[in-house]
Amino acid sequence: MTNPQIDNIITSINEVRPLSRQREELLRRLLEHAVELAEDDPHILDLKIAEASLAELVAAFDAFAPYRNIPKLTVFGSARTPADHPLFALAHDVGRAMADLGWMIVTGAGPGIMEAAMAGAGRERSFGVNIRLPHEQGANRIIAGDVKLVEMRYFFTRKVMLTKESGAFVVFPGGWGTQDELFELLTLLQNGKAEPAPVILVDTPDGDYWSSWQQFTTHSLVESHYVSPGADRFFTIATSTDDVVRDIATFYRNFHSIRYVGDQLVIRHRHALSHEEIVGIQARFAGMCATGTFEVRGPLGPEIADDDCLELPRLVCTFNRLDYSALRALIDAINESAVD
Repeated sequence: MTNPQIDNIITSINEVRPLSRQREELLRRLLEHAVELAEDDPHILDLKIAEASLAELVAAFDAFAPYRNIPKLTVFGSARTPADHPLFALAHDVGRAMADLGWMIVTGAGPGIMEAAMAGAGRERSFGVNIRLPHEQGANRIIAGDVKLVEMRYFFTRKVMLTKESGAFVVFPGGWGTQDELFELLTLLQNGKAEPAPVILVDTPDGDYWSSWQQFTTHSLVESHYVSPGADRFFTIATSTDDVVRDIATFYRNFHSIRYVGDQLVIRHRHALSHEEIVGIQARFAGMCATGTFEVRGPLGPEIADDDCLELPRLVCTFNRLDYSALRALIDAINESAVD
């Protein structure tokens, strides 16, 4: 396929659904990559991985699209937690409480903690991203057969969809899979590959799962300099449903979202900051800026083009993209601001 042929495909798409310049460019690159792969005479396994991965993502994007504007909480935890365990009841209550607040619950669609959270939220407020395994029976009874269930072959595409759409994460005790999901999530947050979000580690009041985990991470990771100082800013530990609801509400008390526009970091918040608060932020977080300082700005050009939260106040800086724990501390400072 020549470039003119790709142009013809883009033109045909534009005739049905007009594309912005950015969308057109991204679709063009996607088509060019597909052509490049075909021209490289790839191994059949490479083709299978590329085709299945893209197909799974397309199906997941389609399933999530109607619910894009509904806030979502992803719940991780053990598939082996029995229904009579206190953690099962706690996961159920967390799912119900967040659904009552208008959130949807996203899980891996399995049994145990995943089923508990979905049962609490109810089928209408649940979203499942299941992994097809030979020794598993498939999705739990809450979400089985629902249009909001996505089934995937690959763990990496599943992880994308368990994190991409959610604005908060709750992690219950679990095994290798749960730890894998948690450490990847923390890695993404620490390196700026995921948007800032609250990560809440939940146990019963008398449990020691997360306190033991934190002792290990503090001593063996932070103190041994395997991770940067400030890593503990990326998570909190909770022992009740009220704790979870409070931690999520606190994170979004004033902070709304971020967006990168070129080398500019746009931090959007719900209520304007006072002059004194802005001066304090400029002084306290100056090290985050590669050049200049934080400025109060209106929506930037690409935000206007996308009609992206135009009504919200903004702080804009040239972020050095190094210290994401400082970004999290800045979000906490914005949330501590006086709210009318």
